[in-house]
Amino acid sequence: MKVAVLGAAGGIGQALSLLLKTQLPAGSELSLYDVAPVVPGVAVDLSHIPTDVKIAGFGKDDLAAALVGSDVVLIPAGVPRKPGMDRSDLFNMNAGIVKNLVEAIADNCPDACVGIITNPVNTTVAIAAEVLKAKGVYNKHKLFGVTTLDVIRSEAFIAELRGLNPANIDVPVIGGHSGTTILPLLSQVKGVSFSDDEIKSLTHRIQNAGTEVVEAKAGGGSATLSMGQAAARFCLSLVKALNGEHVTEYAYVEGDGSDAQFFAQAVRLGQQGIEEILPYGELSAFEQQCKAEMLDGLKGDIQKGIDFVKG
Repeated sequence: MKVAVLGAAGGIGQALSLLLKTQLPAGSELSLYDVAPVVPGVAVDLSHIPTDVKIAGFGKDDLAAALVGSDVVLIPAGVPRKPGMDRSDLFNMNAGIVKNLVEAIADNCPDACVGIITNPVNTTVAIAAEVLKAKGVYNKHKLFGVTTLDVIRSEAFIAELRGLNPANIDVPVIGGHSGTTILPLLSQVKGVSFSDDEIKSLTHRIQNAGTEVVEAKAGGGSATLSMGQAAARFCLSLVKALNGEHVTEYAYVEGDGSDAQFFAQAVRLGQQGIEEILPYGELSAFEQQCKAEMLDGLKGDIQKGIDFVKG
């Protein structure tokens, strides 16, 4: 497998690249791209780790070379959130970055699976889809918004609340990837029950966990380490699937449009990318209300991405 990380010198990119260098299957290639001049140094630094994963760094003029032959491309490039910013504030800065990178993917590795990490994911995935459509290479089975961070946060917070091992907790998280569009289905967590107050407070914490990190870092950045771990988990699942295993992960993908054009839910991954989008089951009354209240906002986020590309 060849995996390309676009934005590899940033906080998420470095954490993600470290995890992939140590965990990708033997014989894999890891291609690191960034406009920041330190990316060759990041590649050299990682190359000193003794794993059978070949690593190469590419600077701002070498995007095509970084991408050619890639099976998976992950995009954490962009500007991080700062205190007082919500994800929509990032739009103007990050929309153009994603558009340019996805155009290069379309030109150099059009069959690759593409994982969008750059916020606002609700919108940047729609941008990526429109760019790929304009280039005639869109495959909805191979485009993902990486929402794994919402899942791992949910696992961590529930384990903390109940004193459990997070490895034994599975939390379905559907919807989008910002604020109230993040909907953890706490009613479906096996072996754990919650009071109505706990459900409300947990849901609120999961939805606002990004802000929790931004404020705790006091202007020093947003979630980089946990996002790096989440993106690595998703990427490693995708690589397993491309190698013939069937794996299920949550991701923000284009489905049947019954909720919105793009919607996060469980997907069964295989050698062609998404093999099946799995139903999310019955929602509690609270979850139904949350979903109904957030759909218009989610659809608006998606439309903003479409409009950005179509002008």
